[in-house]
Amino acid sequence: MIKESPLPGLLIIEPKVFEDSRGYFFESFNRKNLMDAGVEAQFVQDNQSLSQYGVLRGLHYQLAPYAQSKLVRVLLGSVWDVAVDIRKNSPTYGQYFGIELSAENKVQLFIPQGFAHGFAVTSPTAVFFYKCDSFYNPEAERGIHFMDPALAIPWPINENEAIVSAKDKVLPLLKDANMNFIYRQ
Repeated sequence: MIKESPLPGLLIIEPKVFEDSRGYFFESFNRKNLMDAGVEAQFVQDNQSLSQYGVLRGLHYQLAPYAQSKLVRVLLGSVWDVAVDIRKNSPTYGQYFGIELSAENKVQLFIPQGFAHGFAVTSPTAVFFYKCDSFYNPEAERGIHFMDPALAIPWPINENEAIVSAKDKVLPLLKDANMNFIYRQ
């Protein structure tokens, strides 16, 4: 089942899971279902990360024309996943949406271009997997500081316990971030 989140274009995907004594089966990706939900992204790159409890990654995005839509999920463990609308003129500009993604719940999130993305690991370890519709471009990489008071994201990890990269610690606040996304209905 594909549902709209409170932020336009950001979709929650809850797959139909078939379980029996052998384990489970579900479709983790179905292009037709996404197209039926209005997603035109054609994925070109898969990424995977392994992180320990307390790791906080983000909030990341790439500038257009290298912007990336992402289809994200957790293969092992759990994370609190966050997307922030950074599309100028969007009715939800500067708002975030957070959701638990876990190997247990198998929920996925489709994050369209024009959103910053990050997550905090809430289990001992987590394997995070995502599909991207554009290749990684280091010159287009940008971000927003995860503790921006204007966003007031209630991360489940205390700031002093969070394990954050040196690069993410110095990201600008939303009001100072370099972005070039325009909201289109």
